[in-house]
Amino acid sequence: MYKNKKILALIPARGGSKGIPNKNITNLAGKPLIAYSILAAKNSRYIDDIVVSTDSEKIAQVSNEYGATTPFLRPAELASDTSKTIDCVIHAINFLRNNGQTYDYVILLQPTQPIRKACHIDEAIETIINSSYDSLVSICPTSEHPILMRTLNSEGTLQSILPISSTVRRQDFTTVYKVNGSIYINRINNNLNENTSLNDNKMPYLMDKKYSIDIDTPEDLIKAEEILKNEVL
Repeated sequence: MYKNKKILALIPARGGSKGIPNKNITNLAGKPLIAYSILAAKNSRYIDDIVVSTDSEKIAQVSNEYGATTPFLRPAELASDTSKTIDCVIHAINFLRNNGQTYDYVILLQPTQPIRKACHIDEAIETIINSSYDSLVSICPTSEHPILMRTLNSEGTLQSILPISSTVRRQDFTTVYKVNGSIYINRINNNLNENTSLNDNKMPYLMDKKYSIDIDTPEDLIKAEEILKNEVL
């Protein structure tokens, strides 16, 4: 709890994964991948409860071993390749509310972001609750600038993403950021619903790029392990 606001940490972890089989519980530096997000949430000064939303009994078992709760198994229709994360969030909030557990904020922690620390979680919580905003998303700087990005139009020719000239010196490029997927926080009110786009949360929380690695391929696991060797999480 922070400033009398009750905070739910929700970790979405479906069983299906293609790039890395059983990705959410695959071994990373001696722990299952999902354990890093659970432990970061446990080390937070402000999080009241940690819930893992999963359709997998094995993921649920591993999550319980590391201190999260799994009060339900996610319905299959919310755990497919095409399922939206926001639907998982709304399902969890409604399930918990129907069982007498209510919260002021939900913080979504994706298990594929193992380098994120408890201090990042706490700073992000302080940032959103001390603001007038209902939502926050973590970002990091990116070196690939959209001024140089193109799409192909229906005629097969190049179309600039930004409607400005790209004849700009690189040192004069404006700084751009990308959503890094580590932290999403939303106030639980009528603005949080099935139409909410979490990536479009309004308030930024800036993180260093090294904490922003997203585990999607075996190569990402190798990179994360190298970082973990030099970090105290």
